[in-house]
Amino acid sequence: MKLGELTAFGHNVADSLASGMCFMIGLYTLDIFAEAAASREGEIVVNFLTGEAAGSPASAGIKHATGQFAQRLPELASQHGLDIGQIRVLSARFGTDKVAGRHFQVSVETADGRRSMDQYVGSPGRRYSRARRSRVAPGTD
Repeated sequence: MKLGELTAFGHNVADSLASGMCFMIGLYTLDIFAEAAASREGEIVVNFLTGEAAGSPASAGIKHATGQFAQRLPELASQHGLDIGQIRVLSARFGTDKVAGRHFQVSVETADGRRSMDQYVGSPGRRYSRARRSRVAPGTD
């Protein structure tokens, strides 16, 4: 699996949730940024592989949406020509601040240890900073 393909897929999945419409899973009208901003933690971290949300307390709607992403992820990955078994990490951190406004950071990792962390701002998410990519040394997971 090419890391760039996984990075693009990760952006598409996270951007779907960031948009608040979640067309990939058929849900509408969620505001993950408002929920993140309304709490002390100021961020919600979503693991798209497991459907879990961490950081700020998430509403039932956000929890339902993240669960739907986890259930549909194998099908969505297949539609993009990706093997879900080759994805070790697919997560996003959603938050807001006075400088960047609404932003999210997408983290992906392939089964062979190649990783990328990309930051996006706005909706639709535009690249905020250069990608940070690395390769995990064998045995250091």
